[in-house]
Amino acid sequence: MTIFIYDHTFDGLLTCIFDAYNRKTFPDLLLQEGEPLPLFYDEVVSITTSEEKHVRVWQGLQKRISAAALSNLTYGWLSELPEVDMLLFRYMRKIFDSPISIETNFADPNVLELSKIWKKVDWERLRILQFLRFQKAADGTFFAAIEPRHNVLPLTIHHFKDRFADQPWIIYDIKRRYGYYYNLTTVEEVTFDNTEQSHFITGMLSEELMDKDEKTFQQLWKTYFHSICIKERLNPRKHRQDMPVRYWKYLTEKQNR
Repeated sequence: MTIFIYDHTFDGLLTCIFDAYNRKTFPDLLLQEGEPLPLFYDEVVSITTSEEKHVRVWQGLQKRISAAALSNLTYGWLSELPEVDMLLFRYMRKIFDSPISIETNFADPNVLELSKIWKKVDWERLRILQFLRFQKAADGTFFAAIEPRHNVLPLTIHHFKDRFADQPWIIYDIKRRYGYYYNLTTVEEVTFDNTEQSHFITGMLSEELMDKDEKTFQQLWKTYFHSICIKERLNPRKHRQDMPVRYWKYLTEKQNR
């Protein structure tokens, strides 16, 4: 068994591809730095992420597959599913080894599995677009918190920048402890040292941090939400299907009135 150890970044994974072909040695297992080794193995190779190498691999992929297939790769990585890096490694190896495109060969188990993962990640992306709720802070910044199943925040930022171009905002991923800040001009990734504040835990601004009118607007929204509800047509099962319970704690209309 050959093991490659790398920094568990997408650039690092692409570097693994480059070094594997350069060494003519392909891993049976990919491990993150610090992970315990299995009981039995033949060789351990430490891979150092290289910008030159990962750029060359990405350029090679661009020449061989479509933009949609490249999207499959990035969506697959952002899924954060167990051993997805090994799946992506096998998929990319087949791309480079095959004389024809494999991206629509769904008889191949790796191609089929990656397409299924893409659907899961894209579905989560769409859920965030539907269920993200902003709260206005006292300084005029709009704050929203999410906790998606997959790391889809980078896939949503273009939408929010386009949709809310006239207001500064922060969208924060509570699970992964990072977010994006839009300052009316550019978007930048941000992290915070003091994540023990309540809004970094519950996703809801405390009243002292809210804009003076935010509480009123929240109450108006809750009133509207409940007023349009037709009790005779309530279907809790369908409601949970369309609006999964795991999102409710960040939805203004689902907070106590």
